[in-house]
Amino acid sequence: MSALATAEIPTKVQSTTWKLDPAHSVAEFKVKHMMISNVKGQFSGVSGSLLLDEGDITKSQVEATIDVASINTHEPQRDGHLKSEDFFHAEKFPELKFKSTQVTRRRDGELTVVGDLTIRGVTRKVEFVVDGPTESAKDPWGNTRIGLSATTKINRKDFGLTWNAVLEAGGILVGDEVTITLEVQFIKN
Repeated sequence: MSALATAEIPTKVQSTTWKLDPAHSVAEFKVKHMMISNVKGQFSGVSGSLLLDEGDITKSQVEATIDVASINTHEPQRDGHLKSEDFFHAEKFPELKFKSTQVTRRRDGELTVVGDLTIRGVTRKVEFVVDGPTESAKDPWGNTRIGLSATTKINRKDFGLTWNAVLEAGGILVGDEVTITLEVQFIKN
């Protein structure tokens, strides 16, 4: 037999499309308040998709959209202020958006996902550290699911979120560094 006849025939790399499950996904944030403790909040209105390259995960792509009106810090007055022109200006900019541009595998097995984050009409490159995706699992209704966690830190001023107040004793009311954490599940299309 010739070498050509015994060579393996390459298999086609399969990409699969996954839809973010908003009922089992959340985008959370935390920011320093009065320079003494963190205030946390979350957005429940998360949607998006994942194009998962199962042969080479670094060729995968993800997009996500967050509804600003879904913000919840467990304080209605603060939520209203965050939706106002002072912060997210939800009336003019109702969504936060993320679109990946690069995926790399880290030495520790996690992934780094770099992409464009748009807040308040300002787009900046950010880098998420991603734990996952998990192995797929079937839910009780026959859907195939995967999950992942992703974290990044941004400076809110880079996105036009500049409102603040100086404290009487010195310092500022709202910190500049914001930690963003995503806990998401995807359902295979």
